[in-house]
Amino acid sequence: MKNSKIFPYKEVIYKWVVYIAAVALVVSFMPSDAKFNYQFEVGRPWKYGQLMTTFDFPIYKSDQVVQREQDSIRSTFHPYFQRNVQIETEELKRLKENFHKAPFKLNNDYIRHIERTLKAIYSTGVISNEEKDKLEKDSISTIMIVEKNLATPRSAQEVYTVKEAYEYLINADTLHYKKSILQSENLNNYITSNLKLDKEKTETAIKEALSNISWAEGMVISGQKIIDRGEMVTPDTYKILESLRKESLKRSGSIKQKRLIIVGEILFVGILMLTFILYLDLFRKDYYQRKRSILLLISLIIFFPIISSLMVAHNVLSVYLLPFAMVPIIVRVFMDSRTAFMAHIVTILLCSISLRFPYEFVLLQTVTGLAAIYSLRELSERSQLFRTAIFITLCYCMLYFSYELIHENDLSKLNFPMYLNFLINGILLLFAYPLLFVLEKTFGFTSNVTLVELSNINNLLLREMSETAPGTFQHSMQVANLAAAAANKIGAKSQLVRTGALYHDIGKMENPVFFTENQAGVNPHKTLSNEQSAQVVIGHVTNGLRLAEKYNLPKIIKEFIYTHHGQGKTKYFYISYKNEHPDEPIDESVFTYPGPNPQTKEQAILMMADAVEAASRSLSEYTEETIAALVDKIIDSQVAEGYFRECPITFKDIATIKNVFKEKLKIAYHTRISYPELKN
Repeated sequence: MKNSKIFPYKEVIYKWVVYIAAVALVVSFMPSDAKFNYQFEVGRPWKYGQLMTTFDFPIYKSDQVVQREQDSIRSTFHPYFQRNVQIETEELKRLKENFHKAPFKLNNDYIRHIERTLKAIYSTGVISNEEKDKLEKDSISTIMIVEKNLATPRSAQEVYTVKEAYEYLINADTLHYKKSILQSENLNNYITSNLKLDKEKTETAIKEALSNISWAEGMVISGQKIIDRGEMVTPDTYKILESLRKESLKRSGSIKQKRLIIVGEILFVGILMLTFILYLDLFRKDYYQRKRSILLLISLIIFFPIISSLMVAHNVLSVYLLPFAMVPIIVRVFMDSRTAFMAHIVTILLCSISLRFPYEFVLLQTVTGLAAIYSLRELSERSQLFRTAIFITLCYCMLYFSYELIHENDLSKLNFPMYLNFLINGILLLFAYPLLFVLEKTFGFTSNVTLVELSNINNLLLREMSETAPGTFQHSMQVANLAAAAANKIGAKSQLVRTGALYHDIGKMENPVFFTENQAGVNPHKTLSNEQSAQVVIGHVTNGLRLAEKYNLPKIIKEFIYTHHGQGKTKYFYISYKNEHPDEPIDESVFTYPGPNPQTKEQAILMMADAVEAASRSLSEYTEETIAALVDKIIDSQVAEGYFRECPITFKDIATIKNVFKEKLKIAYHTRISYPELKN
C-alpha cells in the first residue's frame, strides 16, 4: 500500500510502456510497401466490388510482348568494333625487318605479295575466335567498324579470325605463289586481331534502341470504371488490372509514400491495441490490474502478427499453416470466453493488414476462433484438445469449401493445397498442450489440467491428510462437492473451487486433534484458555500456507487457504471469553483470522460452503426446515458482517447458492427407512 502511495502512476506507466512496446514491435515487422490486394484470373468472375481508378496510368504491354520486341531489336542490332590501325603498321614493319635480316628464302616478289595480302586482311578486319563464335551464336549478321569516329557496316562473315586470315594468306594466289613456300615461313606470326568489341559504345547503343520501345499501348483515365462484381475477367481487362497493379506498386516506392504507410500502420495497430486494453479496463478489471495477465494477453496478441508479417515478407509458406486458434484456446483455459474472443479478433485483424486477401482470412479465422472457444469451454483432459483440433480443422475445410463454391463454377479448380494447410494447422494446434505448461510457469497462471491433477485424492498431500486428519479430509470432500455444485449453477469456475476446497484446511494436519472432526472423545481445548485455543484454531490458516509453499501449490490455491475464513472470528472461543469476562475490554485481534475477505466468486462460494457444511454436523435432526433455516442463518450472517463486499458476487448468486446447498444437504442427510424384522 505504501508503494502505491509513493508511486501513484506506477501501474499506469507500466501499462503505457507495454502498450507502446507492443505497437512498436508489431509495426516494425509489418511490410512498409503498398499492396495490390486483389486476386484475379482470365476467365473467372471478379469477386470484389466495383473497381474504379483514382489516377491516370498507362496500359502496359505484357511481359511476353515486350520480351519479343526486345529480342527482335537485339537480333537486328549491330555491335561496334574499334579498328586498331597501329597493329597493321607494326606487323608489316616487323615483317620487312625480319625478312631483310635473315638469309633470303623468299624473293622480293613473294614479300610484296605477302604485304599486299596482309593489308587486305587487316583492311577487312581480324577478330578473336571468342568474339567470332559469339557473333554466330547471337545470329548477328552485320557489325559496325569504327575508325576515326566513323562507323562502317560490314558483314560479320567477311571479317577473319587469325586462323581464317592465315589460310587466306597462303591460299590467296596459288597460281603464282607456291603454298608450300609460304607455309615454311610461319606467316601466322604476323597476323593479330585488329578489331576489338567496344562494349561501352555497344551497350549505350542497345539501351538507346531499347528505350525507344513503347511499354504501353493505351491509357486509363482517373475515374474510369475497370470492372464490377460478377463480371468476367477478359484478356483486355486482365491487362488493365495488371497495369494498375504495377503502377500501384511503383507509386508506393517513394519515401513519402512509405512514411504514410508506416503512419497508417501505427494508427491501425495502436487503435486496435488500445481498444483491447480499454475492454480489459471496462469489463475485466481483475485482468487489467494484474501485470502478468496483461503481459500474457499482449504477448499472445502480438506473436502471430509478427510471424505472419515475416512469412509474407519472405514469401515463406502460407499463413494458413499458423494455428491462430491457439490464442482463444490459451486465453479461454486461463481466463474466460469473452476475453478469448476479443484477443482472437484483435490478433487476426492485426494479421490481416499484412495479407493480400484480408477478407477471406478474417472470415475463416473468426469462425474457427469461435469454434475453438465453444469446443473447449473447460480443458481437463488431453483428449479434449485433440477433439478441438479435429473440430477446428473441419470448420476450416467446410467454410473454405463453401467460400469456393460461391466464387468458382468448376469443382476441378478447387484449391486443394489449401486443405492440406488446414490439416497441418490442426496438427500444430496440438502443441497448445505443452505450451500451456510453459505459460503456467512463466506467467504464474493455473490451467484446469493442473487443477484436475491437484484434485486427485491420490495426490501425496491429500493422501497424507486423509491419514493424518481423516475427519478434516472428509469435511474437505463434502465442501468440495457443495462448492462445485454451487459454482456450476452461477457460472463460476467449478474445477477451481473444487480444488481450492480440497486444500483449504490442510493446515489442520499440524494439530489435527484440536479440531472436532478429528477428535475421538478427547478434547485438548479443555486444558487451554480461550485465547490459546483461538490461536491454535487460527493457526491452521498460517500452517496451511506454509504447507502450500512446501508442496509448491499454485498461488490461486493459496488464496483459498487464507480467505476461507476471511477476517471472521473464532466465534466459539470469542463468545466464551466474553461470557467469562463480561466487564473486561477484549483484544479482538486474538480471536480474528488474518484474512483477507474473499476477492472472487469462487472464494466466496468456498467460505459459504465451509461454514454451512461444518455447522450442518451440529444439527440434532435433519429436516427440510432445519436445513433451510441453518443455511439461511449462516449465509445471511456472513452477508451482514460484510465478508463479500470485496468480491463480484450478487444477491441473485447468493440466493442460488443457498438453494443448491439446501438441496445437496437434504440429499446428504436424508432419513433412511427402517427395515421390518422377520416374525417367527
